[in-house]
Amino acid sequence: MIRAGLVSITFRQHSPAEVVDLARKAGLASIEWGGDVHAPHGDLMRAREVRHLTGNAGLRVSSYGSYYRVWPVKNCPFEHVLETALELEAPLVRVWAGELGSTQATPEQRRQVAFEAGRIADLAAAAGVAVAFEYHNNTLTDTPESAVALVQDAAHPNLGLYWQPRPERNLKENLAALRAVQPWLRSLHVFHWLPDPARPGGHLRRPLREGTPDWMQYLAAVDDGWQGDALIEFVRDDSDEAFLEDAAALKDWLYNLI
Repeated sequence: MIRAGLVSITFRQHSPAEVVDLARKAGLASIEWGGDVHAPHGDLMRAREVRHLTGNAGLRVSSYGSYYRVWPVKNCPFEHVLETALELEAPLVRVWAGELGSTQATPEQRRQVAFEAGRIADLAAAAGVAVAFEYHNNTLTDTPESAVALVQDAAHPNLGLYWQPRPERNLKENLAALRAVQPWLRSLHVFHWLPDPARPGGHLRRPLREGTPDWMQYLAAVDDGWQGDALIEFVRDDSDEAFLEDAAALKDWLYNLI
């Protein structure tokens, strides 16, 4: 079953209570809480408050979007990230695969990321929490080939992958990428962006419903018994109204899969 949810950093400008209220109003099931604003690493009192807000609204914490970079460690020890995830009762921690893209990293740097990933996956497994890399440019998960090679090199059963479409790639390419990472798939980030012709490398945020033809194929590709969260990430103009429209589109897609 695929659950509809929200990535809290979609609304960094909102308080946790406002994020919860929006998700509840939209009829979503879950929230991934971000570690940069809403549930900072090591702030266990805030994490406890966020957990209570989420549960009292009838929602679940899908994951902790920690923004922890797996080597080189620059922000805080992973132990602080894990403590915060446990206080949130998050079953999954999202991390980033280093700070270099797959064409920039040396073999030794790849080995360092894989080694550290195995270490934190061990720590998390002992606490009953999973770890997954975000599928993101400028990291070692910037291509499906590199992402799969990384989790295979780390060789840890507690380590998985997120997935999201790359706006600069077409439907066929994105579907192939999704199918490649599916054995390790833990969560989806959902948005509909198009390349911005006025800004090389930039993107235009479009209404999610405009992406229906593509997203119905993405969701159908993972719907064979897969259980996880499809989380809305970023909306047009950071608008509450745009988010509510996008949430309605996502729920319609999931209903049509049944």
